[in-house]
Amino acid sequence: MANIKSAKKRILVNEKKHEQNVSIKTSVKTYTKKVKTLVAEGKKDEAKLMLNEAFAKIDHAASENVLHKNAAARKKAQLAKLVDSMK
Repeated sequence: MANIKSAKKRILVNEKKHEQNVSIKTSVKTYTKKVKTLVAEGKKDEAKLMLNEAFAKIDHAASENVLHKNAAARKKAQLAKLVDSMK
């Protein structure tokens, strides 16, 4: 354990930020899974609506620097391609 006050504070701040980052990553994973499930079930209209929500979560993660901007763009492109490939 750190003895210096600033180091103690840094530990607390890092723990809090870690929890926030994990929460954001989890929401991104949840919404991508929802889109993939709807695609697998063949519900195109619902998948498109969920895709918009997933895009919002991915964009938020990228703006918070939880995801790299190129990784976010790649995830969005993969999901859009998946939804567009439905019949």
